[in-house]
Amino acid sequence: METESPKIAIIGAGISGLIAALNLEEQGYSPVIYEKTDSVGGRVKTSIIDGYQLDHGFQVLLDAYPMASKYLDYDSLELQNFLPGAQIFKKGKSVSIGDPLREPNLLFSTLFSGIGNIQDKWKILKLNNSLKRKTLEKIFMEPETSTISYLKDLGFSEEMISTFFKPFFNGIFLEPNLETSSRMFQFVYKMFGMGHAAVPKAGIEAIPLQLKNRLRRTSFKFNTTVTSCRNGELLFSDDTKEFVDYTIIATEASQVMPNLKTQQIAWHSSDTLYFTCLKKSIKKPLIGLIADKGALINNFFYHTSLQCLQQGEDELLSVTVVKNHDLTEYQLIQEVKKELKKFANIDVDRYLKRYSIKKALPDTKDLRYSMIPTETRLTDRIFLAGDYLLNGSLNAAMTSGETAAKGIMEVIAMG
Repeated sequence: METESPKIAIIGAGISGLIAALNLEEQGYSPVIYEKTDSVGGRVKTSIIDGYQLDHGFQVLLDAYPMASKYLDYDSLELQNFLPGAQIFKKGKSVSIGDPLREPNLLFSTLFSGIGNIQDKWKILKLNNSLKRKTLEKIFMEPETSTISYLKDLGFSEEMISTFFKPFFNGIFLEPNLETSSRMFQFVYKMFGMGHAAVPKAGIEAIPLQLKNRLRRTSFKFNTTVTSCRNGELLFSDDTKEFVDYTIIATEASQVMPNLKTQQIAWHSSDTLYFTCLKKSIKKPLIGLIADKGALINNFFYHTSLQCLQQGEDELLSVTVVKNHDLTEYQLIQEVKKELKKFANIDVDRYLKRYSIKKALPDTKDLRYSMIPTETRLTDRIFLAGDYLLNGSLNAAMTSGETAAKGIMEVIAMG
């Protein structure tokens, strides 16, 4: 195999591409990853700004993801866990709610929060028990409806939906109306119930960096943009070419496949703004949710409530906006500052950075949990990987990368 090993190209050094490379290496292959930026990670990035550790968008790892458990060393990542709950702000007041079975300190605040009625709390217990019994495969085989319809069909009150479910899951799905598939809601809700939301101590980019550091036979070509991919040929932005035997496109295929230009992926976008504050209004590692109907802000979080490698001198606050708007950056900053004061009585000290993420999460229809290797095969020698093929999650990104690699290996084995 060493002398006649096929030349395998991977376009994109995001999570899917890195997982594909790991699987190919395990079988003795030496792929080459072509990445248009100067680092791995794709949408999973962290920067250091003025001594503060800023993830590009508010991103968390759900440690119950089966594929994350398979591929990541959690101990080395030094995961910092969020508490299983939230601080909800509405009409100038705030309450803490959460899972009292996993965090007893939230018992009384949850019981007497005034959010939802007794029937709502009973329905949450029923939902928890129902999802515990469902396999992930079964969840993704169920009839698909919107999350909002699913919650209404379960009988949750309008107050429970608008005060908790909407602000919490809007921040996860990156859309303001809970139009995301009920399959995705059940999947994410089950993952929250089975584990923790967490971030690595060094920021979310520690995840792709850990994967990269495990690679021994893979070559990287950074700052290299593939403009066209055909069977056996890659064309680059500098008009050079390379010939390969097999290719995994671990990015949007429409960007490099001329015949797929009309099949572009729909995306959800978001804005994340970082500020410093002199003090925290939430002491515990809980996400803050703005439940007032007219608010532009969806959620906020004090990153210095967790341990970070780069913390700066003051408190670090991130604010996430998922609603569409046409504000300039200056207007957005001013509106966010005004809403923080109005809805949560938060005074920010200094503005640090805005991440306007146009392609934050794929708006995928007919969500699936897994696929077979042949389904990743676009042509005889070109294969696809990416979370958009299944569902918008780190778990799906890893699954697709693994499956695409298996697809290539099956074709090679068939001769």
